[in-house]
Amino acid sequence: MTNKTLTRMDLSEAVFREVGLSRNDASQMVESVLTYVSDSLARGETVKISSFGTFSVRDKSARVGRNPKTGEEVPIQPRRVLTFRPSHLMKDRVAIGNKR
Repeated sequence: MTNKTLTRMDLSEAVFREVGLSRNDASQMVESVLTYVSDSLARGETVKISSFGTFSVRDKSARVGRNPKTGEEVPIQPRRVLTFRPSHLMKDRVAIGNKR
């Protein structure tokens, strides 16, 4: 398994190679898509990308947590969290990749 991280630059380069846009146009396209997705999530909308997965925002209520070192109870404030649920196709593809 590699420790490589996929970056915006990698995505832009892939769009440049696959679609044939200029590097600048490919970079702007990737930025536009990522901005659109993040703005939608910030508004609390669900983002579903077919054959990839679903990003959604969940509201978590306040609760009491515990400091693992001291055992002291600590209040945890309510918050919004981002969740990702991969599609079955993505799960299968990742599982096959692990067996190589």
